[in-house]
Amino acid sequence: MTRMMERLLGRTGRKVSPVGLGGEGILRTHGQADRAQAVIDEAVGQGITYFDSARVYAGSEGYLGRYWAGHPEERARIFQTSKSASRDAEGALADLARTLATLQTDHLDLWQIHDIRTRDDIGEIEAEGGALDAFLQARKEGRALHIGVTGHHDPAVLTHAVEHWPVDTMLLPVNPVEGVLSGFTTGTIPAAREQGLGIIGMKVLGGSHLLAPDAGITAAILIRYALSRGVTLAIVGCSTPAEVLALATAGRDHVPMEPEEMARLEEQFRPFARELAYYRGVV
Repeated sequence: MTRMMERLLGRTGRKVSPVGLGGEGILRTHGQADRAQAVIDEAVGQGITYFDSARVYAGSEGYLGRYWAGHPEERARIFQTSKSASRDAEGALADLARTLATLQTDHLDLWQIHDIRTRDDIGEIEAEGGALDAFLQARKEGRALHIGVTGHHDPAVLTHAVEHWPVDTMLLPVNPVEGVLSGFTTGTIPAAREQGLGIIGMKVLGGSHLLAPDAGITAAILIRYALSRGVTLAIVGCSTPAEVLALATAGRDHVPMEPEEMARLEEQFRPFARELAYYRGVV
């Protein structure tokens, strides 16, 4: 197994690889067990220690659960995450029970309040009997060692959660389009750093829509950009072992971008930024 330099994930006190295997790609499928196992096996072999999944990501939890059941020694050293999009405590706890059973584990290293979008989401989650109660209970009981929040729609909504909820990590979009639009990179990341949170970048390749090899915009360049934006690590969904190797290589070889280089890259996306930020919904 190849070793990778690890980074401290905020106040969790845990160290993780600078790149993680996202829950998209082959993991967000059904009926592709052999292909999924090959991707997971490559990630483990490359020294990736952060593994993303979610209840709503098709077969991701099942693929990972089957792998860890056959490789318990690897499960002991990796950082396994999942998410619940339920907004009430009862639904979230039911999600957690299913997640733990499917992942074939007795705990998550990180359980995340998934995809907060609106002020109504915040109200439901914060209310008595809301999902936040379930997450705090799970952390207290040790079924989730750490808790986090994720969002990619509204920077102000995610920033509220970062500043007001007792979470340990945050997952948000980090790519050159976000550098153009601002909000997540200029407001939410600084707020998370102020709170001492672990910061995880997603949408790094924008669902591959940001890739333009003929213009020199490769996956390696976009991963390098994300890792230069103040995140602890960047996660990318992969569909083949070759894509995992490229992700791991970008993490191992990372040299931070200078501000001027980041600005030049952002300028390439400026004319199309709003269109490419499809994950924000209406922008």
